[in-house]
Order: sequence, then C-alpha cells, then structure tokens
Amino acid sequence: MGSYDELAAQLGVAEAFLADRPEEQALLRRLSHEVFLANSEIASPGNSSKGGHRIEARHVRRLEEETDRLSASLEAVHSFVLPRGGPGAAHLQYARAVARRAERNLWALNAAEPQREALLQWANRLSSFLFALALVVNRAHGFTEIPPDYTV
Repeated sequence: MGSYDELAAQLGVAEAFLADRPEEQALLRRLSHEVFLANSEIASPGNSSKGGHRIEARHVRRLEEETDRLSASLEAVHSFVLPRGGPGAAHLQYARAVARRAERNLWALNAAEPQREALLQWANRLSSFLFALALVVNRAHGFTEIPPDYTV
C-alpha cells in the first residue's frame, strides 16, 4: 500500500507541473482517484468481493484506450529512453517507476493473498499509460527523447 501512497503523491506533483496542460491534469486527477480505489481494495480485500470500492474491468479498458490514444499521436519509440524532459514529464517518468514498483509489490502480495484479476491487470497497464503520457507532455513542451548511450 505504501507504494500506491507514494504514487498518489507523485501524481499530484506531476499534475502541479502541468498547469498549462488541463487535459493531462484531468487524466492525472482521474488516475489519482483510481489509485485510491486500488489502495482501498488492497487494504480491505474482503470488502472488494462484497461490492466495495475496487478496480473494475472498465478501469483497465479505460487505461488501455487512453494509452492507445496517447500513443497514436506519437512516433513509435524503438528503444529505451532516458527518463527526463520538462518538469511535468520528468515527474510522470518518476511516477511510472513508482507504478512499476507498486505492481511488483502487488504481485508479491498476490502470491500470499490472491488479488482480483482486474486489479492486477490495471496495475500492469498503469506504467504504460504514464510512459505514453510523459512522451506526449515532452513533445508538447518541445523535448525529444534521448536513447541511452551504452558506450559511455
């Protein structure tokens, strides 16, 4: 749960750096609500099976659709890229890294306490969404991605 708490805070920081991007701010605000749904489900798994607050298939679909929509506006990325750019995108890249850690923690929890499939799928799609959003924000602010230099 701590990783998702950290993610929620990082999404708030990223949103603060996107004052000139209201559409992206709205996406992050909605995603922040979803992170709280995920945390609620993780904290009280018994409640989620009885109609409590939880991540559902519609959340997974929406993340997939948003990722596809964002990615369609970008040139294909054919390599890893350095996590950087403008302040908003840099914070989104940090949020992506936290989301990946949170997903790994969720899968470790899943081994001991099985989690619902929708929650696991949502956690998996989250980092791809944040990556695509970071690229879109970087492009909007005139930054281009830099692939790693493996010869340094």
